[in-house]
Amino acid sequence: MVEFIPLLMFAVICLVLLAGFPVAFSLAGTALFFAALGSVYGTFDSSLFRTIPIRLYGDMTNTNLVAIPLFIFMGILFEKSNLAEDLLSNMADVLGGFRGSLGICVILVGAMIAASTGIVGATVIAMGLISLPLMLERNYDQSLATGIICATGTLGQIIPPSIALVLLGDVLSAAYQQSQLSLGIFSARTISVGDLFMGAIVPGAILVLAYGAYVLLKAYFQPSTAPAQKVGTLNNKWKIILTSLLPPLVLIAAVLGSILMGIATPTEAAGVGALGAMGLALSKGSLNKENLTAAVQSTTEITAMVFMILLGSSIFSLVFRGFGGDDLVASIFTQMPGGVFGSLLIVMIIIFLLGFILDFIQITFVVVPIVGPVLLAMGVDPLWLGIMIAINLQTSFLTPPFGFALFYLRGVAPDHVPTGAIYRGVIPFIIIQILVLCCLAAFPSLVTALPNAVYGL
Repeated sequence: MVEFIPLLMFAVICLVLLAGFPVAFSLAGTALFFAALGSVYGTFDSSLFRTIPIRLYGDMTNTNLVAIPLFIFMGILFEKSNLAEDLLSNMADVLGGFRGSLGICVILVGAMIAASTGIVGATVIAMGLISLPLMLERNYDQSLATGIICATGTLGQIIPPSIALVLLGDVLSAAYQQSQLSLGIFSARTISVGDLFMGAIVPGAILVLAYGAYVLLKAYFQPSTAPAQKVGTLNNKWKIILTSLLPPLVLIAAVLGSILMGIATPTEAAGVGALGAMGLALSKGSLNKENLTAAVQSTTEITAMVFMILLGSSIFSLVFRGFGGDDLVASIFTQMPGGVFGSLLIVMIIIFLLGFILDFIQITFVVVPIVGPVLLAMGVDPLWLGIMIAINLQTSFLTPPFGFALFYLRGVAPDHVPTGAIYRGVIPFIIIQILVLCCLAAFPSLVTALPNAVYGL
């Protein structure tokens, strides 16, 4: 019975979270409860708690994690200062003239906002408030409009510079080193956030192109769902491009490019991005006390949530391993039919289901440290695994009836937009994401080829 305590811990934490208790305190509280019982009955070594300060200090001094509040601030300032709204409307004016053009603009702008914030809820709410009224005003089909917004909101999981990838890169790096040590390899190369960013470029581009292709096909075969818009004059187009479109695109390209080319660390690039966002807001005249205060406050709240979950997950992970959870998971995977493929399939299904009740931060800090070292020790490529997990979570957050993105959009959508329209709208995009997952599973080089070519991994 004692050997199954780690599985019982995992089941209890899911029940506690479903009951609505705060995530960070649920993780730490559940772990401490089981550790106390284990200490009483002699099944847990309480001396392990002496390592908690060291683990927490390591998390607090991790410079890569400093990028999180800076990227969050950058994305929120884009939203608060109406930079995203202006970017969307101006891009629609430039691209107008063909059916589905506004949908394409929402995908492109949503992808940039999603990449900047990395928070599904923030992106979906922002795009719902910005783009949904505009799309409905221009006679877009309700299902198509809501489906585009929900799907693009989840792109923050995969398109760099994503907060999800920053966190996942840090956790996977630790898991990869642990797996290599278990194999007797003591000079293992760490997997950096930049590696994960580079690996995400091709899958992210495939998703964006696939979304755009679907919108164009939908507009072609059902013109009434995505009508054409008015076209501005050529002079106005160039003015809009130079004054409204080019500056934020250059900023995002500079931030991402500096990381990928090794010119700057994610933290340094995030600092430049935050400063650049302030400069753009200032040039627009929207860098006032109200917007700046709101951006700082939102950034503080989200960052505090992330780091509290990190601390709670560190305690949970320690107790889980203290009860032999690592060995139990390893034995389950090695005995599983289908070998590596069977283990991967089960992990992906579990992560997909957990995505209904947990967000990516919780899954990254709780699930990945448990299953990651075992899978990586079995020979799974860490970059490929990270991207597969990110896209899998995208699909989970989009899938009815529990997908987070659906709830977020329902909260800001007008009352005359039925919930059924939102559910119907996301189905094609779920199918697209599943097809992309299958392609990545069949052709891992779609993830690994670019990092191998650039970094020589």
